[in-house]
Amino acid sequence: MATPASIDAYIANAPVEVRPALAAIYATVRRLAPLAQERISYQMPAFFLDGPLVYFGAFKKHIGLYPPVVDPELQAQCARYAGPKCNLQFPLDEPVPLALIEKIVAARLAGTRPRKSAQA
Repeated sequence: MATPASIDAYIANAPVEVRPALAAIYATVRRLAPLAQERISYQMPAFFLDGPLVYFGAFKKHIGLYPPVVDPELQAQCARYAGPKCNLQFPLDEPVPLALIEKIVAARLAGTRPRKSAQA
């Protein structure tokens, strides 16, 4: 499969059953980081703001989210979703934890982007 040209194209080409979850993650990240640049990187939707902010993608049994989570309290909240490669795996048969994704993105913005406001 060819690499999609945009995040919208990625979502549109994803299996129909995961499109709502992907769209919700996209909208959540976009709302929290309106100045972030969108791109496809590693064949997944990605947001960049002075470097990588977050990646996400649909897989056979889960939706993966790729931020390094370094805050110990936040790591504890993410533990049940921890994947093998510093990623989070949200099972397709469960609602996507958007509140947790909000916390992750907010922490990434606060902790790794101190010189650039994420708000428009």
